[in-house]
Amino acid sequence: MKYSVIHLQETASTNLFLRELQQKERQPEYCVVVTDAQTAGKGQRGNSWESENGKNLTFSMLLYPSHIMAATSFILSQAVSLAVIEMFETVAPEFYIKWPNDIYWKEKKIGGILIENDLCGKFLDTSIVGIGLNINQQKFVSDAPNPVSLIHIAGREFSLSEWLDKVCKRIIFRYEQTKMETGRQEIERCYMDRLFRKKGFFPFKDERGVFDARIKSVRLSGHLVLERTDGTENTYAFKEVEFLF
Repeated sequence: MKYSVIHLQETASTNLFLRELQQKERQPEYCVVVTDAQTAGKGQRGNSWESENGKNLTFSMLLYPSHIMAATSFILSQAVSLAVIEMFETVAPEFYIKWPNDIYWKEKKIGGILIENDLCGKFLDTSIVGIGLNINQQKFVSDAPNPVSLIHIAGREFSLSEWLDKVCKRIIFRYEQTKMETGRQEIERCYMDRLFRKKGFFPFKDERGVFDARIKSVRLSGHLVLERTDGTENTYAFKEVEFLF
């Protein structure tokens, strides 16, 4: 499947630009907006996303996932995060997906994904997939606790245009798999295989305080199931529990 690219020198947010463009005129599926500088990029939990001008990949892709039910829409997040991490794995080992869809190298964050869905009844209608990947940025000035770039890991610079092409093609490949039961099963299995801190007990924090637990599973709804050291299980939606470092 082919994708189209709109390249901007600067924009507040590629997700916002694509949404406004879509409101004016329906765009083709796999329309991609990429920018050299994003002045108001958003991350998960309402955080900002730091990206040095011309050094990283900040882009959004338009999808029409009308085959995916809203109740199981987490498969889309799994497919996208899996596609992204598979590209990083071509460079070095020890990349992980931190639930729900942050991309980590060891204990440091290298990428973030923000998916905004519009519904039509019980199914998804339109999804705008926003992605920020640290590629060639060497210094970070924000208060982000643990950023890392691909240049730090590999010791060399990378072509942003080549990386955009490879990542987009991989996203489309994994997205197309969501249309088949066997494909969805493979995505779910591969996602769990790459899950950050999937083995052993680690510290977490919820509204009741800090506790040690291990990841038991991730449900089709996207909820995280944690098992505490005493054997009790708790299920969390996004933003209800925090990984501690």
